[in-house]
Amino acid sequence: MDYILQILGPMLNGTGVTLKMFFVTIVMSVPLGLMLSLGRISRFGVLRSAIGVYIWVFRGTPLMLQLLFVYFGLPFIPVIGEILILTDFQAAILAFVLNYAAYFAEIFRAGIQSIERGQYEGARALGMTYGQLMRRIILPQVVKRVLPPVSNETITLVKDTSLIYVLAMNDLLRTTRALVQRDFTMTPFIVAGVFYLLMTLVLTWGFQRLEKRYAAYDE
Repeated sequence: MDYILQILGPMLNGTGVTLKMFFVTIVMSVPLGLMLSLGRISRFGVLRSAIGVYIWVFRGTPLMLQLLFVYFGLPFIPVIGEILILTDFQAAILAFVLNYAAYFAEIFRAGIQSIERGQYEGARALGMTYGQLMRRIILPQVVKRVLPPVSNETITLVKDTSLIYVLAMNDLLRTTRALVQRDFTMTPFIVAGVFYLLMTLVLTWGFQRLEKRYAAYDE
């Protein structure tokens, strides 16, 4: 127990980095994913195709590869490498946001397209603009329908943040690995596992509350 108390300090610092990655990614990727989903179903073919390629690339390649490319590859691209100078945290955020926005875009697209066609026609008959239609009728229903898949992606994000150790960032996993190598004990791995389980437990509880709240409106 004394050893666990001794390592809690550095592990909590590592957890702080992990949570910062998580919250910044969520705050930026969800709105971007929603905008991409609207572009994905727009009437402009070029826009639909461009977003389709973007989603295909980021969903079809490993997140770790994207992390390494953004951090090590972008500086070698002419012009871009001279303009876009990123720290390790900024590079990680860019890769994570672009990756998760692609997944959220497909989740939101499926949710929007699951709404009955008659609701679109009824809103237009009432003289609503496209913005009013989405804001007042479609998106409130979409939120309820996409909560389960959004919950899954959000929980996955907590675990995926461990990938940033490849950029030498002192997140929870990297801190844990350093403690294991220093002290020759597996205890930090167990403590880290408890930390990750607690984070996912809080998220699971939060999304369950949201699902129950929206389900109550249907009664």
